This record gives sequence, C-alpha cells and structure tokens, in this order.
Amino acid sequence: MGIVEILGLAGSLSLLAGWRLYLTILATGTAMHFGWLPLPEHLAALQVLANPWVLAVAAVGTIAEFLADKIAWVDSVWDMIHSVIRPLGGALLALALVDASDPTWQVIAFLLGGGGALLSHGAKATTRAVVNASPEPVSNVVVSTGEDVATGSLLALAIAFPPLAIVVAIFMAIAAVIVIIALRRLLRNIKATLKRALGDEPSTANRPPAP
Repeated sequence: MGIVEILGLAGSLSLLAGWRLYLTILATGTAMHFGWLPLPEHLAALQVLANPWVLAVAAVGTIAEFLADKIAWVDSVWDMIHSVIRPLGGALLALALVDASDPTWQVIAFLLGGGGALLSHGAKATTRAVVNASPEPVSNVVVSTGEDVATGSLLALAIAFPPLAIVVAIFMAIAAVIVIIALRRLLRNIKATLKRALGDEPSTANRPPAP
C-alpha cells in the first residue's frame, strides 16, 4: 500500500473505532490473520492485532458492546465510560499504521487518529442521547443495529479496497460534523420547549411593557 492508502485506512479505522472500537480491532486483526489485509514490511508491528489473545479480548468486547448498545441508557453509560477509551484506541490504531521511523508522521497520525475517533464518538453518543429520550425501546435497537451494519460494511470496504479507505474516512468525518451540529440544535430546541412548558420563562402577556 502507498502512503495515501495507509493514511486512508488509518483514518477509516480511527473514525470507526469511535463507533465500535472492539469490532474494529476484531475485524482488522482477523483480516491480518487470514492475509486479507497485506501490509508493508515497516507495518509489521501491527500484526499484534492478529494475536489470538488480542482477537479473543476484542471478541469479548464486541459481544459486550453489542448487547450494551441495545439497552436504552445502558448504551449512554457505556459511551460515557468509553469517552477516553475509544479516542485512545483510535489514536493507537492510526499510530500503528504509520512508519515508526518518521516521528513527525507518528505525531500527526496519533493526533488525527484520536481526534477522528473522538469526533465519531461524539456524534454517536449525542445521537443515542436523543434517541433514548423516546419512551419506546424499538428506536434504540434500530439505531444500534444500523450502527453495527454500517460499521461492518465500512470496515469490509476499507479493508477490501484500501484505495477507497480515504473516501470512507472523509465521508465519515463530514457526516459526524453534520450530525453533531444538527443534534446540538435539536437539543437546544427541546430544552427551550421544556422550559416554556414548565413555565420557567415568563409569558409574553405577563411581561412588563418596554419603556
């Protein structure tokens, strides 16, 4: 793989780690174990992800995350716990994909990887907080399942076609920013509506006339 493919793959994995860290590690390690993801010689250190022990831990984490993510509010607690773990995992994944002999690229990859994972994690956590406000449990399961399918599909696409990984990374970054902005506006509107409904803001009729 060339530098563009490596950077694209690093960006994709980091952003996906913000959604499903353990699934990302499990899928990447499995691809390396079976030779589906060929790596240059200077990335040999990344083969640690194919270690059976690492794969076993990632599999347990994937199952735990899959179950926790389907239960309203439990998923929010899980996201809160992983607010540090996911960005750190995304940063380390990106760092492992960059040539260890070039400190500059390592720092850049670490910062961008952590930032990308934090960005996608923020979009995910904000989305689930809004969905959890719904009294019925179906929407939470539907959104969670959609995240599972999207993560698996984008991982498969990035691993099978590394040149497209940069497209996946750019798409996810733009989508995450749009989602965060839209949901923050929605939350502000909901908060303002609740305040008016609870009478926290004086009505127009009771306000004194302007001088």
